[in-house]
Amino acid sequence: MKEHIIDAKDMDEKELNRTIKEHAVSYDKLIINNPESRHNICAGLTEEVNIEINGSAGYFVGTMVNGSKIHINGNAGWFAGDNMTEGELIIEGTAGDGAGQGIYGGTVIVKGSTGSRTGEIMKGGTVIIGGNSGYMTGLLMMGGKLIILGDVTDDVGESIMRGTIYVLGNVKSLGKNAVMNNATLDDQKELKEILTEYGFELTDSDYTNFKKIVNMQ
Repeated sequence: MKEHIIDAKDMDEKELNRTIKEHAVSYDKLIINNPESRHNICAGLTEEVNIEINGSAGYFVGTMVNGSKIHINGNAGWFAGDNMTEGELIIEGTAGDGAGQGIYGGTVIVKGSTGSRTGEIMKGGTVIIGGNSGYMTGLLMMGGKLIILGDVTDDVGESIMRGTIYVLGNVKSLGKNAVMNNATLDDQKELKEILTEYGFELTDSDYTNFKKIVNMQ
C-alpha cells in the first residue's frame, strides 16, 4: 500500500483539500497530521482512498464523499459525513449536530456521543452511534438504518417517512409520525452482523433489548 503523509499545520482549508485531492489519485492511503479542527476536510472527495486523520476535524468533514474511507482519531464538528453517497467515515471520538445528515449510502460511525438531529433527512446507508444522541434524532428520515447504542432524548424520529431507527438505550420521547416496537429476531440478527463488523461487542441480551422506531403508517 502506497502511503503519503500530509502535514496540515500551515495549510488553510482550501490548500489542505486541494493537496488531499491531488495525492488521492496516486496513493492508496493518506495520513493527515495536525488537522487542528479545520472545516470541510475531504469535502467532495471521490477517489477510493483511505484517509487517516490524526486529530480532530471541524464542520462538514467528509461532506459529499463518494467512495473514500476516512478514519478520524479524534472528534468531529457538525454535519460529519453530510450527503455521503458511498464510502465510510469512522470517528473515534464524539461529533456535533447532524452527523450523517442526508447520506444516500455508505456508513458513518461515531464511537462516542453526538449532538442533535443525528441522521436527519438521511435517504440510505447506515449511521452508528456508540454513545448517546440528542434531540430530533432521525428528523425527517427518508431511508437507511440509524443505530444508537446509548440513550436518545426528545422527539426521536420526528416526521420520519421511511427508514429504521434502532435504539439500545432509553428513549425519552418520540416525535410525530414515529412508533416504537421491540426489534424482531431478524432485526437482531442483522444488527449483530453490522455491529460485529465494526468492532462493537454486545451480548446476546443486548440485542434482545433493541427498540425499533419507524413511521407509524
